[in-house]
Amino acid sequence: MADAIAHRFPQFHAWVSKEVRPTLKQVEQFAKATYTPVGYLFLQKPPVEQVPIPDFRTIANKKVQHPSPDLLDTIYICQQRQEWYREYARSWGEAPCSFVGSARVGSSIETTAQDIRQKLGLDVQERRRIFTFADALRLFIAQADSAGVLVMCSGVVSSNNRRRLDPDEFRGFAMSDGLAPLIFINGADTKAAQMFTLAHELAHIWLGKSAVSNAQASAISGNEVERWCNQVAAELLVPIAAFRQEYQKGSDLQVELNRLARRFKVSTLVILRRIHDLGGLGDQEFWKAYHAELKRLSALPKKDGGGDFYLTTAARVSKRFARALIASTLEGQTLHRDAFRMLGFSKLETFRELGRGLGVTA
Repeated sequence: MADAIAHRFPQFHAWVSKEVRPTLKQVEQFAKATYTPVGYLFLQKPPVEQVPIPDFRTIANKKVQHPSPDLLDTIYICQQRQEWYREYARSWGEAPCSFVGSARVGSSIETTAQDIRQKLGLDVQERRRIFTFADALRLFIAQADSAGVLVMCSGVVSSNNRRRLDPDEFRGFAMSDGLAPLIFINGADTKAAQMFTLAHELAHIWLGKSAVSNAQASAISGNEVERWCNQVAAELLVPIAAFRQEYQKGSDLQVELNRLARRFKVSTLVILRRIHDLGGLGDQEFWKAYHAELKRLSALPKKDGGGDFYLTTAARVSKRFARALIASTLEGQTLHRDAFRMLGFSKLETFRELGRGLGVTA
């Protein structure tokens, strides 16, 4: 990080050692480049910034200490959107979502997963018939959105393509609320990983517990909430009863991983976990296979983003949220300025085109 800053600001190390003092203009440029309030740079000690919702992220079973400005700003904008939608739903007399907080840690994994499946209308057989992971994820998000969950998926902060989110820092978070339950998925992650993240965060919504996490199917977390949510997510996406019928124990492991991952539309790491759950792999075999598969996946080329701007914008902020915000703005209940800020753009024509795409305006 320091080397990257020094590349952009050649005198950075001289500033740190106090050999040279930066000019006010340089201070402002540095603050802008590092997404730091200018005033923070004049404090004797840097402020301790903490994630405003429970943080269950761990690396090597140790709590992550320092959230990035990208993570913090993403949570802040989602909090603004959630607060707006809560008031909107209240003004329209919407009933709270009955499933928020309906489960407890220790509730049956199978029963909870089945309840989520029923509330969302998930059909494992239907997902198998979908050709691509992207289509399966799109359907999963739409089903959660229709059930009342604001699902926001983006790989950047707001709409700033220069501020890319890092899946190694966090994969998603859930913000529990009866009227406006919200899930954010790190869109910079793979589609298969995003499927598991959404399932994991839905389990958080069912618990009624907000949290930011780096959910992984293979992880056996020391935190009982994260461990329970991982188990529910795995059962939701790959029901053990259906998996038992599909799994061919005598087949080549890599062939079987790829086959079952395509069938259930999940990552091969989730399939590895389910094979272990069935007793097809012992603990040592599982971890050896897991690290080998993780290495293989890490070596695969990353696909560039792109696609239709309006579809991408709707996915970033949730179609449910976007429709409500656009309708409220057109009715004069919300200022265009506030709507543009929460949607992440500033052009009126873009606003109108998004409304047309979502069926809010003609």
